[in-house]
Amino acid sequence: MDNRKVVCLGGGIGTVNLIKGLKEYFSDISVVISMADDGGSSGRLRRLYDVPPPGDLVSCMAAFVPNRNPVISEMLKYRFTGDRYGKDADLSGQKLGNLIMIALRDITGSFEEAIKVFQKTFDINGNFLPATLESVNISAETIEGKKIYGETKIDLGKYKGKRVLEKVCLEPENAKVNPKVLASIEEAEIIIGGPGDLYTTILPVLIVSGVKEALGKSRAAKIFIINVTNKPFETKGYKVKDYILAIQRHLGFFPFVKVIINNNHKPEIPSKFKYKYVDFDEVDHDSVQIIKADLIDEKFPLYHDPKKLAKIVLENI
Repeated sequence: MDNRKVVCLGGGIGTVNLIKGLKEYFSDISVVISMADDGGSSGRLRRLYDVPPPGDLVSCMAAFVPNRNPVISEMLKYRFTGDRYGKDADLSGQKLGNLIMIALRDITGSFEEAIKVFQKTFDINGNFLPATLESVNISAETIEGKKIYGETKIDLGKYKGKRVLEKVCLEPENAKVNPKVLASIEEAEIIIGGPGDLYTTILPVLIVSGVKEALGKSRAAKIFIINVTNKPFETKGYKVKDYILAIQRHLGFFPFVKVIINNNHKPEIPSKFKYKYVDFDEVDHDSVQIIKADLIDEKFPLYHDPKKLAKIVLENI
C-alpha cells in the first residue's frame, strides 16, 4: 500500500468514483468537499436543520466502506422512495446516511465531531474535510452578465437567457477556508482536482479563500481529471481547453501540471441524459501535459471506471 499523502478536491460523484479506485492503492487519502450544495435531499436537510449539506460528504465516506462490508455501503447510500426535491420535512427521497449524519451532529454538538463518529462507527478510513466551516452558497454569472443564485438553479439551468456560465462566486465571498484543508494541501504529495461538476462542485472548492494560494505553493504532483461527459447546463460543448480556461479565469492561473482525459467515445450515451462526450482538442499550454486513455465505465458511460482511473493516476505520479 502506497503511503504517500493524497488530496482529492471536489466531493461529488466524480470524486466518489475516483476514490473507489484509489483506496485500493493509497493508505492516506483526504477528500476536500464543497459545502455550497443547496439542492435535492441534502439541501432540504440543510434548510430544515441549519446544518452543512451532508450529501457529498456521506457519499464519499460510503465509498471508503471496506469491501468486506458491501451492505453497509449500500445502507448509507439507501434513498427512501419519493421525491428528493420534495418538502423539506418529508422523509421521502432522503438518503439514510444523510439522516445519520444529522443525528450525529445533534448528539455530538459538532459537524466535525459527527464526521469522526460516523467514520468510527462504520470502519471508514480517509480524511473528510469540508472546504469551509462557514455556511456558504454559490452564485454564477452567465456570458450575458446575468446573475444566478443557488447551486440548484445553476446546475439544472433553472433561469432564462443563454445558459452559458462565465463565473461562479461564493456567498459570502470572504468565507474562511477550513484550516485542516490548508494543512492537508501543504502536506500533500499528490493533489487531484476533479472529476465532477466544474461550476457547482470543483470550483466551489478551488475558490475558497486561501485554497488557490496553497495550491500555488504546493510542490505535490498535481493532476486534473476532465469529466467524461459535459453537463447540459454547466459545460455544454466544452473541450479540454475550456476546462483549463475556466479554472484560469477564477484563480488567475491553472495550478495542475497534468490533465487526464478519457478518449474512448464508443459506448453510446443513453439519449435521455442529454449528455455529450468531452472532446480532446489540442491544448496550447506549455506547462500542462495531456494524458489520454480509455477511462470510461462502459456500463454507465457518463462516468469514469474507478479501476481504470486509479491505474492511469498511478502511472502519472
